[in-house]
Amino acid sequence: MPNILHQLMDVIEDRRQTLPENSYTTQLFAGGVPHINEKIIEEAQEVVEAAMEDGSSGRDHLIHEAADLLFHLMVLLGHQTIHIQEIEAELGRRFGVSGLDEKSARTND
Repeated sequence: MPNILHQLMDVIEDRRQTLPENSYTTQLFAGGVPHINEKIIEEAQEVVEAAMEDGSSGRDHLIHEAADLLFHLMVLLGHQTIHIQEIEAELGRRFGVSGLDEKSARTND
């Protein structure tokens, strides 16, 4: 079964190249980084709010909002011509390394 994140990234890349009319992704691209960033901030706030909800409906709401946030983050990556595989590679590089050790090894923080 193909990875849904890879499939979604391929669709986002196609939208970036073809800019079809009546596409939400095209509208996001047209607004540029500032507009995409606004959507990411909005969706992140909704994730935080959903995480505070109790029960199975809260869990379902969190899943829904997390998917929205991930989509908008992937649109930003696509806008910047960064593929999800590059993010996977970076996470793979960090895997097995203490988060504190990894952070202290960075020179730009």
